[in-house]
Amino acid sequence: MSQEFNRRKFLEGTASVAAGSALGAGALFAPAVHAQALSFKPEKGAKLRVLRWSRFVQGDIDAYMANVKKFTEKTGIEVRVDNEGWEDVRPKAAVAANTGAGPDIILSTNDDANLYPEKLLDVTDLATYLGKKYGGWYPACEAYLRPDGKKWIGIALGAAGAMLVYRQSHVKAAGFNEFPKDTAGFLALCKAMKEKGTPAGMALGNATGDGLWCNWLLWSHGGKLVDANNKVVIDSPETLKALEYAKELYATFVPGTLSWLDPHNNKAFLDGQVSITNNGISIYYATKTATDPKVKELKEDVHHAQYPVGPVGVPTESHLFFNQMIMKYSKYPQAAKAFLQFMMEADQFGPWLTAAGGYIAPPLPEYAKLPVWTVDPKHTPYRDCVKNLRPTGYAGKLGYASAGAAADFIVVNMVAEAASGSKTPKEAAERAQKRAERYYKV
Repeated sequence: MSQEFNRRKFLEGTASVAAGSALGAGALFAPAVHAQALSFKPEKGAKLRVLRWSRFVQGDIDAYMANVKKFTEKTGIEVRVDNEGWEDVRPKAAVAANTGAGPDIILSTNDDANLYPEKLLDVTDLATYLGKKYGGWYPACEAYLRPDGKKWIGIALGAAGAMLVYRQSHVKAAGFNEFPKDTAGFLALCKAMKEKGTPAGMALGNATGDGLWCNWLLWSHGGKLVDANNKVVIDSPETLKALEYAKELYATFVPGTLSWLDPHNNKAFLDGQVSITNNGISIYYATKTATDPKVKELKEDVHHAQYPVGPVGVPTESHLFFNQMIMKYSKYPQAAKAFLQFMMEADQFGPWLTAAGGYIAPPLPEYAKLPVWTVDPKHTPYRDCVKNLRPTGYAGKLGYASAGAAADFIVVNMVAEAASGSKTPKEAAERAQKRAERYYKV
C-alpha cells in the first residue's frame, strides 16, 4: 500500500520524533561501555548490491536509502539497492544461494536463512558486537539466526508486528466496550460484527506476513507443527480444536479471504469492506497520510490490539521476522559487514525505525527506548513484537525443515482448508502432517 503514502506529509508527521533521533546515539541511548570497538576493512574497489523487501511504508524506504547514501559518502563504496515484494525476495534469494551469484546482501523474511545456512557468511563477530552494545538480542533473533547456538548466519533487522487492527466505533456498536482478550470473546465479537454488517476478514491465501495469524490460531489452542524433538505432531486433538474454532471464525469473514495475499486486507479495511483484520501498523499510517478524505476520516477510529489468549492461557504471538544475510560468494565480505554495522548503529538505525513509524519492531532492547514507541499510544502495541515473538518453527529447532515448511505455507493451507469446509478438520490436519513429514524426515 505504499501508493497510499504521501512522502512529505509522512515525514512532517514524524518530524518531532525524528528530531530526537537525529541528535545521535548519545542523546537516546546509553550503549554498553564494555562493547568493544569493531572495525572492518572494506576490500579495495568494493561495490555492494543489496536485495531487500519493499512494502507499505514509504518512510522506511526513504530513511533506508538516506542511510545508504551516508554510507557511500563515508566510505566511497557504491551500494545498489533493489527493492522487491516479500513474495519475490525468497525465490530470488534461493536462486542466488544455489548459483553462487547475485546480491551481496539479502534482506529476507522468517526462517529463510536456514534454507541455505552453508551459503551464508559467518557474522558472529558483528552479531556479538551489536548484542553487547545494544542490550542483547531478543531470544527469537538467536532462534532464527543462531540455530546451532554458536555461529550467527545473519543479522536480525526486526519484525513487522502483527496486531488486530479494528474500527473502535464498530466494535462498540456491536456491543463491546473494549476489545476481547480471549479467543471466546473474540469469536463473539466477530459474530456480532457480522450481524451489524461490519465484518472481519483475515488473509487465508499464501500471504507471507498476513497469513501468520494462522500460527496464533494453532498455538493458542495448544497445537503445534512439531514438538521439541522436531517430531511432526500437527495431527493432534489440540489442532482439531483450533480448526473447529477456525470454521466458526471464518463464517464471520467477508467473502474472498481464501485468495487474499498481503496487500488485500489493507485495501479491504481502507475501503470499508472489513472492520477487523490482522496487520502491521501500515493501515493506521495510511489513514494519517492519505489524500483521500474518506480514508483520512478513519484515523481516529483505527485502534490496535494484541491477539487474544486462547485455551493455553499464554500469549502466542507470530510476527513477520526480518533477517539480513551476507552471501558467502560475495567478493566483498568485509565491505558487506561494514555496511550492516553502519546501518545497525544508533545514528542510522534509530532514525530509520522512527521514519518507519512503528512498522518495524526492534531486535535489540536499546531501540525499544526510542520516542517513536510512545509519542503516539497507538504505536506502543507494536514495540515488543520481536521480544514476544514465537518463531514459526515452534516448538522445534529451526533449520532446513522449519524453513521449508514455513515457505510451503503448510499451516496456512491447513487452516484455509478446514475453515472453508473444503476438507474436514481431521482431513486438513492429516494432510498437513504428511506435508510436514516430507520436510522433517525421520
